[in-house]
Formats: sequence, C-alpha cells, structure tokens
Amino acid sequence: MLSAAQAGKVARAFGLHDRATLHGPVARGEQGQVWQLTTPEGTWAVKEPFEPPDVEESEGCAHFQEAAVQAGVPAPRVIRAVDGAVVVDVGSAQVLLYEWVHLGARTTDLDPALIGRVTAQLHQVPVDDSNPEHWWYTDPIGAEAWGDLVAETAAANAPFADALAAYQPELVGMEGLIEKAETLRCCHRDLWADNVLPVVGGGGGADGVCVIDWENAGLADPAQELALVVFEFCRSEPARARTLLRAYYADGGPGRLDRPERFSMVVAQLGHIGRSACRQWLEASTPAERERAEGRVEEFLESGRLDRRTIDALVAAAAG
Repeated sequence: MLSAAQAGKVARAFGLHDRATLHGPVARGEQGQVWQLTTPEGTWAVKEPFEPPDVEESEGCAHFQEAAVQAGVPAPRVIRAVDGAVVVDVGSAQVLLYEWVHLGARTTDLDPALIGRVTAQLHQVPVDDSNPEHWWYTDPIGAEAWGDLVAETAAANAPFADALAAYQPELVGMEGLIEKAETLRCCHRDLWADNVLPVVGGGGGADGVCVIDWENAGLADPAQELALVVFEFCRSEPARARTLLRAYYADGGPGRLDRPERFSMVVAQLGHIGRSACRQWLEASTPAERERAEGRVEEFLESGRLDRRTIDALVAAAAG
C-alpha cells in the first residue's frame, strides 16, 4: 500500500519535483483510493487501485480520457510518467496520476440539461481504439443465481434477506429486457453520480461539473449508457428526463431512449453491483467489512432501486 513517505518517489516517477507531500487517502471507492500529491508545480490526484491494474486496459482508458479532454469533455488531465506510462510501480503500490480538481459532494440533483450536454459530448469523442465489451455491463445474473443468493442470505439471517427475496421476481423480470448492443463506441460505462461531480470554486471542468474515474471505459452502446444517465439523474421525474434528453439530442448525442431494452446496461450493472454487495456481506471477516457491505446492499434495494415501472415511465417521458 502507498504511504506518505513515498511522496518524493511518486513525484519523480511522473517528472515532478521531489520536494513533495502526499496526503490521504482523501477518497475511497470499491476499486481504489485517492491521495493528494502536492509539489512546487501544483496539486495532483494519485489513484491507488486495490488490485494490480491491467496495464493494457489502463492505457486504453487513459487514451479515451485524453481524447475526451481534448474534445472538451470536462474531465481531469491524465499525467503520464517520464517514460510515457500510465501505471507506475512505486514498490509498495501501483499508481496513476491525474490533474487535481476541487470537487463537491455527490448529488443527483445536478442541472439535467448540463448532464445531457456533457453526455452528448462524451458520446462523440473520436477515438481509434478501445477496450472490448465487458460482461459486467452486458450479462444477466440469471434466475437460478438470484434464487441461490436469496437462499444463502436467508440462511445467514442477513438483515436484508426478506427485501432481497421480495425484489427477486422484479430482478429476473428486468433481465428479460437485456439485449445486445445495437451500436458500439467507446463509452465511460460508469456515469453514476459518484463520477459526475460538481466543481467547487469554478476551477477545472467546463460548466461546473467534472467526469472522473475513467478506468472502466470501453465499448458499449451509447443508447444504453444514455439510459443509465437518465435513470441516475432523473429517476421518477419525467420533466427532468425530458430536459436532459432535449439537451443531449440538441448537442448531437447519438443514443436514443426509444424502448425499455435500452436499459440493458443499467439492469446488468445494477444486478452485478447488488450481487457483489450481497456476497461481500456473506464473506465479510470483520464487522467493518460487513457494515460497509450492508450499506451497499441497502442502496441497491432502496435508494438505487430500479424496476420495470420506472423504466416504462422514463421511456414514456422520452417519447413525450
């Protein structure tokens, strides 16, 4: 793991002055954590993945992020190492470096027209190569696997076992909507509100938002990613959905929210997120791990819940 004592080593690896300080971690996600690096040249975000990243995949994601920044998408600049690498081994950890942007707290209550414009910009980024499709965004869990998970959580007396069992028929029903991508292009694939954040103080990121965490980028259907964005930032508010979509279409966004099957990516991804959280709770070895997992499960079952009624309402709003 990274430590504050490695500030100079990290800075030198990226061609920065080694009179540096490393503070943090200042943020944490499921896949990694972020440190703040300060040098005479400025302030930087050091991303430390919990698992060694695939170097080739990381290069593909960085290439897309660089192209997006050049095209005007509000996102942090990728800082490459002195040898041009994206991922650097500093002994106890592998790290990536980005421009530091002062970001506000996660919220789904951002201007929907702004979110529509940014999504349209992102979906028109010209890029020659891309990471391939990934099962996390395309494949269902399946009725049998959901049934097994319900049984396991009930046997373990999980506090959410009854809620999961009640949700199971809807989960299986939604997976019947999953279809293959109609059009493929490089997409962010993780445009949840955690990764589309307001900018504090007016610096960095056009229009006051910044898109972060590009490490999952790759081929996907822009229409399916558009559905994810509409669900995340509009939920059961059709007026917001119409505003977002009008802005997206006006700015040349290629996706269309014209049928329930467009929610394939949302259904697949939420299914994997929910199943992963339940398994994390079942396999937790400490109270802290179990508490963190329970919070993820509650979000899946409650505040982040998706159902076919919501899907139909958002498709109807798009048609209106």
